[in-house]
Formats: sequence, C-alpha cells, structure tokens
Amino acid sequence: MKTLSINIILLISIIAVFSSCGIIDQSRAMRNFGKCSFWLRDVQDITLAGVDMQYVDQFSDLSFPETARITAAVLSGDLPLSFILNVEVYNPNPEKAIMNEFKWILFIDDIEITNGIVDRRVEVSPNGGIALLPISLSIDLFDALSAENADAIINFGFNLAGLGGDPSRIKLKAKPSVYVSGKRINYLGYITIEEEI
Repeated sequence: MKTLSINIILLISIIAVFSSCGIIDQSRAMRNFGKCSFWLRDVQDITLAGVDMQYVDQFSDLSFPETARITAAVLSGDLPLSFILNVEVYNPNPEKAIMNEFKWILFIDDIEITNGIVDRRVEVSPNGGIALLPISLSIDLFDALSAENADAIINFGFNLAGLGGDPSRIKLKAKPSVYVSGKRINYLGYITIEEEI
C-alpha cells in the first residue's frame, strides 16, 4: 500500500513537471510571436457592392452594369465592401512562434472601421520562417463611416480598390493569444502594423 501511494505521488509529480514545461513552452512561443515582424503583404478579392474591383485600374474600366450597381448601392445607403487582408509574419527568433487566436482592430485613414478575431493556430518556423495570416473582412462603408459625407465614403472605397488618387493608410492593431491548459493567455499590449495601399 505504501509503495502504491509513493508511485501515485511520483506519477502526479511527473505530470505536474511536464505540464509546467508545456505552459512555459507555450508562453515562450507566444512571446516569440510578439517579437516577430509583421507587414501587410497585400489586399485581395476586393469587391465593392458585389462588383469585383481586384483588376480595375480606373473608373472607366467598369462596365455600365457594374457602374449602375455601385451607383444604386450608394443611392440606397448600403455600400458593402469585402476583401482579404494578407498579413505576413516573419520570425527572426531561434525558436518557433505560436499563437492560437488573433484579435484585431482595423483602421483606415485613422478611422476605426471594424474588428474581429482570427480563431486558428498559426506557427512560424524559427530563424527566418514566414507565415501568411489572411484576415477576411466585410463591412458596410455607410455604417462604418456614418459621420462622413457620401463623397468621402465613395472615395474611400475607390482608394482601397486602388482607383483613387491618394493611397489609403491601413493600420491593424492586433493582440495574439495562446491557450495553455484550457486558459487563454493574451499578449501584453498590442502589435501595430501600418502600411499605405
């Protein structure tokens, strides 16, 4: 009986040691994620009011039905914009970087547009590994920019699609986190990524 008790105590001690090692490894991997370099690689699959804007270089490239569709959306006060924002993550650390969740806030031209969560595990290999983190966004420009006038809203949509004269300033504030023993551990502060597109 005494031997059984000693074996149980020994087993619990071993499990506790391995569990604490796992927590330390997860925390270190998330800390490495915070030390990675981030940049907005590109924007793809841009649609404005359901019109594919990906390869439109100027307003005259739009067909009459596409122009009519965008105009009708503006007149109805419903101007949906959707796109994928591709964030590239570069890991200069000698150990891999990991995150399980990525909360983000998107600002365009210093206006907070929307926020969300990427709820999937991302691992970046050590010593120069690169991973792509796609973020899908769908917003209604009239809702997001309700204080702006219609011309500013239209110009903003075209700037993001690459049709405007001035580039759009995109800022993404992000907070990665990992799950350790069923509990979420958040990165302290925010990672800020800024680009002009």
